[in-house]
Amino acid sequence: MASNIQIGIQPIDQLPVFGASIMALEIELATYRTKLPELQAQSGKFALIHGPDVVGVYGTYEDALNEGYQKFGLNPFLVRQIQAVEQVQFVTRLLDSPCHI
Repeated sequence: MASNIQIGIQPIDQLPVFGASIMALEIELATYRTKLPELQAQSGKFALIHGPDVVGVYGTYEDALNEGYQKFGLNPFLVRQIQAVEQVQFVTRLLDSPCHI
């Protein structure tokens, strides 16, 4: 069965809604992608994002995370390092298998 999955940047108001709410951090991730051109001047720092707002930019991950917990408690927020090009992370599920190089 074919799927119509579209990959790319979507405006916040066009994000898919599953059930009654948007999936966790979808708005924050869309906000990061939308605001990235403005944030690139602070590359390497960490953006604190809550909903459609960039709350602030911090020098360390810990500072941004602490501020996020102080302001939002256990409600969803995103701390993301500002990078023009994202590094690809490769994780395998076969961690107990020997590596064959």
